[in-house]
Amino acid sequence: MRKPIIAGNWKMHKTIAESVDLVRAMRRELNAIETVESVICPTFIAIPSVADALSGTHIAVGAQNMFWAEQGAYTGEIAPGMLVGYCKYVLLGHSERRQYFGETDEGVNKKVHAAFAHSLIPIVAVGENLEQNKGGETDTVVRTQLGGGLKGLTKEQVAALVIAYEPVWAIGTGLNAEPAGAQHVIGVTIRGMVAEQYDEATAQAVRIQYGGSANAANIATFMAMPDIDGALVGGASLKADAFVEMVKAIARVRG
Repeated sequence: MRKPIIAGNWKMHKTIAESVDLVRAMRRELNAIETVESVICPTFIAIPSVADALSGTHIAVGAQNMFWAEQGAYTGEIAPGMLVGYCKYVLLGHSERRQYFGETDEGVNKKVHAAFAHSLIPIVAVGENLEQNKGGETDTVVRTQLGGGLKGLTKEQVAALVIAYEPVWAIGTGLNAEPAGAQHVIGVTIRGMVAEQYDEATAQAVRIQYGGSANAANIATFMAMPDIDGALVGGASLKADAFVEMVKAIARVRG
């Protein structure tokens, strides 16, 4: 059985004090739900304080990004080793990184390898934009991003990481994919590709999330799909009650 996993991507929201207040508001209830793995991804500057506030719980901390180099003249970047001791996960290849900061599949792949070298678990995001979706290119785009991002990994590494399918047109728009459509991309396109490149056991082991305007009102319909193992959540993760309710809903359906 794949343990469901939900990750809250706070993006560029919350000061350090606000971040600590938010995790304190939900840590007791989240920690009581042991059948779902909860991950909080705050801003870089809030990571140490959030990690401290979550110490002693099974709630994990994740970074929203990182660079692939160990150190060097890379102004504004964060090295993998700087996250060690604070983070269990690192989100890589998010569509906003690709859209606004020019990230490529090759760059995502280098970051994935660097993450594993530092015992950080990558959450690798893939997904098509609206034009690609309307043009029937979803499978091609997802397979291209996934193939590039996972290049050179062992089957053990692939089984250990998390994949997040986030249709770009659904992120922060209030729109979301139909559960059956998300199931097709996750269960057929993504798991199918992993099975082709590695084996069926690896395809069945890897956890795959859905993301894109996921919230407490619709999460149960997505979790009813057999191949959807959780959610990567944006706006709904910024409110304690909403995020806790999502985790409870996942536990009720799949916990």
